[in-house]
Amino acid sequence: MSTTAVTPLTIQDAEVLVTAARQAAEAAGVTVSVTVLDAGGHLLAFRRDDRAVLISGETSTRKAYTALQLDAPTADLVEAVQPGGLFHTLPTALDRPLLFIAGGVPVHRDGRLIGAIGVGGGAPEQDHAFATAAVEALV
Repeated sequence: MSTTAVTPLTIQDAEVLVTAARQAAEAAGVTVSVTVLDAGGHLLAFRRDDRAVLISGETSTRKAYTALQLDAPTADLVEAVQPGGLFHTLPTALDRPLLFIAGGVPVHRDGRLIGAIGVGGGAPEQDHAFATAAVEALV
């Protein structure tokens, strides 16, 4: 087991994530909400475009939470919650609702989970691409 300390997700990191996701969305002509959570699931940053659909704020937060809790992109989990899937009952089993729609991506540093980003407002594939672009910009 490694005892090397990993720098947690900072507010500066969160701002980089939000800015990169919004720039990717803007370049695609999509208005979005972006949520960044730290490793404990606490809100570090949130931004909703003035013209983004209101529900995108909730979906971006739930996508980030889901990616964080399962340490996987929500795009990779969609099939797992279908009838017969590994996590079929998981969306209703917890107090805090998970959302298995593409757009949530975990954030790692030195191989350790340090947080997650969620994007809502575009098509699921677009939201996933914007969140992924944001995580890549953090490097």
